[in-house]
Amino acid sequence: MKIRANGIDIEVEDSAQTDASFARKPAVLLIMGLGMQLIAWPVEMVEALEAAGYRVVRFDNRDVGLSSHFDALGKPNLLWASLKYKLGLVPAAPYTLSDMAADAIGVLDALKIDKAHVVGVSMGGMIAQRVALAAPKRTLSLTSIMSTSGARGLPQAAPEVVRALISRPAGRGTDAVVAHSVRLFQTIGSPGYPTPEAELRAQVRASVLRAFHPVGTARQMLAVVADITRAALLRRITAPTLVVHGKEDPLVPLACGEDTARRIPGATLLTIDGMGHDLPPEPVRQILAALILHLKASA
Repeated sequence: MKIRANGIDIEVEDSAQTDASFARKPAVLLIMGLGMQLIAWPVEMVEALEAAGYRVVRFDNRDVGLSSHFDALGKPNLLWASLKYKLGLVPAAPYTLSDMAADAIGVLDALKIDKAHVVGVSMGGMIAQRVALAAPKRTLSLTSIMSTSGARGLPQAAPEVVRALISRPAGRGTDAVVAHSVRLFQTIGSPGYPTPEAELRAQVRASVLRAFHPVGTARQMLAVVADITRAALLRRITAPTLVVHGKEDPLVPLACGEDTARRIPGATLLTIDGMGHDLPPEPVRQILAALILHLKASA
């Protein structure tokens, strides 16, 4: 369903849409990563959280999926932004991760949810950190998965990942876009739990057919690069925090998750063998076991 939040249209899936009884249950707000849509959350993860007694709210971040796009802000020059960052300068961004956190809080406002457990993956973890900083009284708990503090000096993505990220599809058709995305996800995926190619291809195709907006992803990426102050603020987070990271993550190396956990007072760190930068079934089972305990302890 489409809701109006923080002055923009945001596409939302809410457990209470299909079962009104969920409106009385504690809420878990799921925030997806760079360029990813709400359908990227594994169904088994959503269903397990619902079965554990939680109202699950997912949404498309601004500029991707079925939420408002910001094409009037233009296409960013990521190469120039990256160069400025390496020189110690702050690249200008069309919007910030704090703006995206305000979107997430706006979703809670629109759904009349006073407090929520906030869970984010990758860029979504960064946004979740910003939510916990901006609205501590509304954040029952924080879970940051395969994300980072954003501190300078942390390890960067592996070279083959950078090449995959900056490469372009061989053509403009759906098949070319799907093939390109499959190669990228195989590059960053979990070496210990590889997703069968046919299954991955079906997932990617469903995402592309639902909405394909790469320039929005580029603007989101610039928001990530420009968010240089977050690391120093993480010590202010008061929400009970769980940090989850794969030991084999080639996009956001393990040290990034370790640094996040170190900076947030009292944070618990869970590392998963064989997990890369995706959510295959076995790592999801391990995440859920820790996450549900974390949620119940943070009620």
